[in-house]
Amino acid sequence: MINLQNKNILITGATGGIGNSIVDVLTSLDANILVTGTNEKKLEELKSKNQKIKSIKQDIAVHEDLENFVEKCCKEFDDKIDVLINNAGITSDNLTIRMSKDEWSKVIHLNLTSTFLLSKFVIKKMLKNKFGKIINITSVVAHTGNIGQANYAASKGGVLSMSKSLSMEYAKKNITINCIAPGFIETAMTEKINQEYQEQLKSKIPLNRFGAPKDIANCAAFLCSDLSNYITGETIHVNGGMYFS
Repeated sequence: MINLQNKNILITGATGGIGNSIVDVLTSLDANILVTGTNEKKLEELKSKNQKIKSIKQDIAVHEDLENFVEKCCKEFDDKIDVLINNAGITSDNLTIRMSKDEWSKVIHLNLTSTFLLSKFVIKKMLKNKFGKIINITSVVAHTGNIGQANYAASKGGVLSMSKSLSMEYAKKNITINCIAPGFIETAMTEKINQEYQEQLKSKIPLNRFGAPKDIANCAAFLCSDLSNYITGETIHVNGGMYFS
């Protein structure tokens, strides 16, 4: 049975569909949660759900603030972050010949560079405690590619490769780094896809449906727990069978 009692877990992008579900599942397993995002109203709504949830409003795209942000998080957690879940991410889709440099850069800036910097600063804290777990939410398109998403696929593929390198660097320090690669999940992002294209996508998924945010959250709960202590450098695919690594 998964038990996250007394685990201090920092979650970025917590106000979105997947992030929200991760918060719900982890608090149900008795974890201490610190959420961050840019929507203060949604952060307050999350906090109101459970007394174990704390929040700090932070735009993780502002890189010069991230080291100080991690310091604030540590103070909230009595100087111990057990798990970092890098869930925040954005898209800015366009066909390659139409994609502007800004559309490319802003996706790489947040999805890849912010994830790298947060991991770097949190790892420094984990080294002192001789324990830690980092879970990076990537995407099936990091493995398959996708039309109009060269920037997004590159950013998530970069996170995947970075995670493998970090896992090798810090395994001896009892810090594990793994990825979860969601397929098509029922979120605000997939709701924007027209019905006909949704049906085309589902026809490529052996389970013939989109996943639920809780499917990602349940996987995150396992990786947060001591049941996963001998797993590092891996990507767990949660995609209904549409892709196998």
